[in-house]
Amino acid sequence: MEIMVGEDLLKFYRGSKVFITGNTGFKGSWLSAMLHTFQADLKGYALPPEFDEGIFQILDSAVASRNIFADVRDRKRLHQEIADFQPDYVFHLAAQPLVRRSYQIPAETFEVNVAGTANLLEAVLALQKKVTVVVVTTDKVYLANDHGKAHRETDELGGHDPYSASKACMELVVNAFRSSFPAQNSVGQQKKIVTARAGNVIGGGDWSEDRIVPDIIRAFRSSETVQVRNPESIRPWQHVLEPLSGYLLLAGLLHHSDGGYASSYNFGPLPDDHLSVRGLMEAVKDEWPGAAWTDVSCETHPHETKVLRLDITKAQQDLGWNPRLNASEAIKWTLDWYRQPRNKQAEFTFDQINQYFTR
Repeated sequence: MEIMVGEDLLKFYRGSKVFITGNTGFKGSWLSAMLHTFQADLKGYALPPEFDEGIFQILDSAVASRNIFADVRDRKRLHQEIADFQPDYVFHLAAQPLVRRSYQIPAETFEVNVAGTANLLEAVLALQKKVTVVVVTTDKVYLANDHGKAHRETDELGGHDPYSASKACMELVVNAFRSSFPAQNSVGQQKKIVTARAGNVIGGGDWSEDRIVPDIIRAFRSSETVQVRNPESIRPWQHVLEPLSGYLLLAGLLHHSDGGYASSYNFGPLPDDHLSVRGLMEAVKDEWPGAAWTDVSCETHPHETKVLRLDITKAQQDLGWNPRLNASEAIKWTLDWYRQPRNKQAEFTFDQINQYFTR
């Protein structure tokens, strides 16, 4: 199947060696599919996929990649795999990514997210070549505010829960490596490192626990009512292709620049396109007739921020990046993917990538 892609991204990645941690996860699998269309040479490093019907298994035979099943906490193995591959780009997505799970395994969450990031960056520094690294954190790195104002990249970092705090710590680790080993010195060897902060990402092939879209699909398939927490909470919902296109554009521009982009960037929806959970569910009902949901909020549930908005002005101005799908379109694209029979989902994934870049 012929894939039409953004010419700039094709120029950046055709023939480039790209190392992806967390490639067996939801976002990592979509990123691998995108880079496959851009004709990149891929190597993945991640734990084995967690779900039997996840998107990694669906795309595995369609995406040309060398896949290493290992833990980012295994410093020796990670160093060896990166040294053997000699990448041009590294996208670091491996993480313990769930807020509610972080309450159950707080120490492990910090080990994976913080120590794993330090292991990766140390391995990259050992390479005697130019390498560009995108470390993916989250919109939840910011210290929560009470007024609901959209967070800018210069806002104070924080994190109420172990997951959010661990991701804020990742930002500090990246900044320490950038400051201690600047790209122009002999140790840095032109290493360029940036962090990317995205909103609540939805799209086909996600089966993670405690995420609203997988919960919706599981309930629909069983003809059950969707159980929803905190329906008035506002989030920067976006289709998975949105932040990934931003990561790819950011890395490509950074790789071919003097390092001016090496900082942090938000990727999220436009200012008037942040939906509440209630708004998301109502949009889902419009696309999936007969869908029903109920509020199961409880005071004993772990703390979650009520209002979270992202300011994407910096990405718009510096990178020329803008979202291509509004929230309603992102929801429709997501549900359309889950409606496909399993033997058509891989092809449909590439169809959506094609449609996204030709809008």
